[in-house]
Amino acid sequence: MDEKRVVHIVDDEDSIRRSAGFMLKKSGFSVTPWVSGVQFLKNLKHAEQGCILLDVRMPEMDGLEVQKELNERGVSMPVVVLTGHGDVTVAVRAMKAGAVDFIEKPFEKAVLITAIESAFERLADVEGRASRAADSAILIAGLSAREQDVLKGLAQGLPNKSIAYDLGISPRTVEVHRANLMIKLGVRSLSEALRIAFSAGVTG
Repeated sequence: MDEKRVVHIVDDEDSIRRSAGFMLKKSGFSVTPWVSGVQFLKNLKHAEQGCILLDVRMPEMDGLEVQKELNERGVSMPVVVLTGHGDVTVAVRAMKAGAVDFIEKPFEKAVLITAIESAFERLADVEGRASRAADSAILIAGLSAREQDVLKGLAQGLPNKSIAYDLGISPRTVEVHRANLMIKLGVRSLSEALRIAFSAGVTG
């Protein structure tokens, strides 16, 4: 790819902007750092088309509020959300609102690059969304009723224990169903499973 691929890093932590920026530049991306969601939105008109690496926990305006504003303004740049460890519920809400992926801090370079690459694929493949929704529905239909129940719980951002309580089964059984549904969906991470679920209209 010869064209410049711009990643907007929106994070109030200088260390994250620097480390993520360094990793991305080394992998051939062009990086524009922003110290807050407010600053990014203020300059949005002049921002180059690309993808957005968006921190969830920021003062003034958090990542979900920034994402909502982007959606309301009709901005089509794909969003990858950065969350703290254990912020999965927030990440699920971000993915429901259209985020491509989420990454937990501290993140490894490979995880970051994979998420950003998939964001750029999404940017290039707007037409593919309808066929993805159909494919996702077929994958979900291949799950057992119990596996679909577990997936719905995950789509609500619930931890295994809560899903187990709601379904009247043990947390260990939830883990088994979760592992099985990931295999059937052909995914390795929760965010990939959620992407399929939301694409198929499963909202929990």
